[in-house]
Amino acid sequence: MQNWWSLKWREMRANKHSYILMAPYMILFAVFTVLPVLVSIVLSFTYFNMLEFPKFIGWQNYTRLFLEDDVFLIALKNTLLFAVITGPISYIACFVFAWIINELSPKLRAVMTLVFYAPSISGNVYFIWLMIFSGDRYGIMNGLLLKFGFILEPIQWLKTEGYIMPIIILVQLWLSLGTGFLTFIAGLQTVDGTLYEAGAVDGIKNRWQELWYITLPSMRPQLMFGAVIQITTAFAVADVSIALAGFPSVNYAAETIVTHLIDFGTTRFEMGYASAIATVLFLIMVGSNLIVQKLLRKVGE
Repeated sequence: MQNWWSLKWREMRANKHSYILMAPYMILFAVFTVLPVLVSIVLSFTYFNMLEFPKFIGWQNYTRLFLEDDVFLIALKNTLLFAVITGPISYIACFVFAWIINELSPKLRAVMTLVFYAPSISGNVYFIWLMIFSGDRYGIMNGLLLKFGFILEPIQWLKTEGYIMPIIILVQLWLSLGTGFLTFIAGLQTVDGTLYEAGAVDGIKNRWQELWYITLPSMRPQLMFGAVIQITTAFAVADVSIALAGFPSVNYAAETIVTHLIDFGTTRFEMGYASAIATVLFLIMVGSNLIVQKLLRKVGE
C-alpha cells in the first residue's frame, strides 16, 4: 500500500501542472456536485423539516418509501416504464439521424441539424401538444377524429389514465434529439477517413460492417456521453409530465420519481424523505450507467 501511494505521489508531482490547471474545475465540481450528493445521502437517514435540526432515524425513510408509500411505487413503475421505452429508442434515433445527416453536404447538413435539434430548444414547446390533445372538440386530435367519424364525442386525452403515459412518451421522443444528437454528429465528423480505406483492404465489405468495426469504436467517448445524457433524461423526467398532465396527475398516472421528489422537497418540505427519494434515483442512474458502459465496451468486438 505504501508503495502504491508513493508511486501515485510521484506521478502527481510529475504532472503537477496538469493538476493545477484542473484544480478550479475540480474544486467547483466537488463543492457543487459531489458534496451535495453526499449531504443528500446523509440527510436520507434523518427527519428534517427545514425548521428543526436533522434527527437521525436510521432506515425509516427507506422502509416508508418501499413499504408504506403507494404513490412512490406508482412513480417507480412509471419511471422505469418511461426509461425502458424512451431511453433506448431515443438513443438509437439520435445516432441513426446523426449518421444519415452526416452523409449530406455541409450546407444541407447544417440545415437538417437545426431542423431536428429545434424541438429540444424551443420555448413553451408543450403548448403545441396541449393544443393537439386538448379535451374539447377544438383540440386538433379530437377535431380530426370527429371529422372522420372515428369518435362521437371528444376524448379527455390528458385526463384519462390510459392515454396520459403514452402521450408523455410520445412527446418525450419528439424532444429527444437534443445534446446527444449533436454529440453523435460531432463524433461522426472526427472519424478518420483513412480507417475506411484500411478496412476495405482488411476485408470489410459493406456499410454495416464499417459501422460496427470502424465508426462505432472510433466514437466510443461520444457514445458514452450520449448514453449518460439519455439515461439522465429518461430517469429525470418531470417537466413534460407536469406540463401536460398537471401536478399531481389524474390518479398519479403520470407520477414519476422526480415529481414525487418535488412534492416532498418543495411542497411538504420533508427534506429527509425527499433525500431518500433522491438517493434511490441516484442509485438507479448509477446502476444503469454501469450496465450501459459494459455494453458499449463490446462495440466492435
